[in-house]
Amino acid sequence: MQNTSSPLDPEQQSARDWFEALRDRICAAFEAIEREAGSDAAFDYVPWDRIEPDGSPGGGGVRGVMKGRVFEKVGVNVSTVGGHLEGEFGKTIHGAADDPRFFATGISLVAHMANPHVPAVHMNCRFLNTTKRWFGGGADLNPPLPRAEDTEDFHATLRAACEAHPEPGDYPRFAKWAEDYFWIPHRKVHRGVGGIFFDHLEGDFETNFAFVRAVGEAFLDAFPRIVRRRMDEAPSEADRAALLAYRGRYAEFNLVYDRGTLFGLKTGGNIDAILMSLPPVATWE
Repeated sequence: MQNTSSPLDPEQQSARDWFEALRDRICAAFEAIEREAGSDAAFDYVPWDRIEPDGSPGGGGVRGVMKGRVFEKVGVNVSTVGGHLEGEFGKTIHGAADDPRFFATGISLVAHMANPHVPAVHMNCRFLNTTKRWFGGGADLNPPLPRAEDTEDFHATLRAACEAHPEPGDYPRFAKWAEDYFWIPHRKVHRGVGGIFFDHLEGDFETNFAFVRAVGEAFLDAFPRIVRRRMDEAPSEADRAALLAYRGRYAEFNLVYDRGTLFGLKTGGNIDAILMSLPPVATWE
């Protein structure tokens, strides 16, 4: 694996370009929703650089955050990093047990909504290279007050993306993977109502990349529609209390169990970008 100060190969560049383009389209869609709500909120973009332990450049990314009337806090990050995985952690990464060099590019998104009737959401897509090359990612819906219509809409859109790409798309397996992954063992509850989760999609790059693009498009199709469906519903004080309590559970999962949080911290990523997933306000009893 080359350092990201070297030119990217065609697969790496294609993945990076698409993740950055998807970021631009998602942010534009979210800003449009804010304008519909009478807000002029917009994303604030902060670039960051990653430095290897020996002082050499290790890539970087851009943290995008917006705080508005509908989106109380939404972060959309893109990053392209590379270098060497350190110590025992490196041995836990697919294909890095005997060679610590790595490359990773991807997009990561978490939206915490002001209205308890609008579900929070998480989405990420990534392309990683060690001695192996693979895609991973997924999307999951996290409503404080679940609504069957929204859950079915979100799942149906992701199911259609999988069915349009039956290899590697496997909706039943990826939905079960999300159900298992987004489980909070110490609470014995799920973080949300699921979606899909997948990892280690190896093999033909174009086939896998087409599926990953379909997942990104499915998210961009489904989530803004759900937001518009719920954002004008009036919440009660009890609804607001449920939102804040739910956010506490979300924070617990991300700080204790989330693999992306651990990977970012262990590889010297930007701390503010990594922890943008945490809600702006939460409560614990």
